[in-house]
Amino acid sequence: MQEYIPHRKCVGCQKIKPKYQLLRIAKNNEGIFIDEKQKLPGRGAYLCKNKECLHLAKKKKGLERSLKVAISKEFYDMLESFFAENFKKSAEVSE
Repeated sequence: MQEYIPHRKCVGCQKIKPKYQLLRIAKNNEGIFIDEKQKLPGRGAYLCKNKECLHLAKKKKGLERSLKVAISKEFYDMLESFFAENFKKSAEVSE
């Protein structure tokens, strides 16, 4: 039998991908966080690991809709710098 791999939908491009290929953004009572290890409690939204999906999510308000909260410009700026530091090249394209 084949092992089950959980899939999630990117809030930017709307593509369904394996969970390990996506970055989780978590919201709980303390605020909104980048959840690299995908273990934080609370509501989560997922983004592909490339800037294009981040820009699409910002334009379409995908993160705000998924997390059911208004997201500040500062958080988007922090996300952009996180993407620049951690994902120098576009994520592996596996379609």
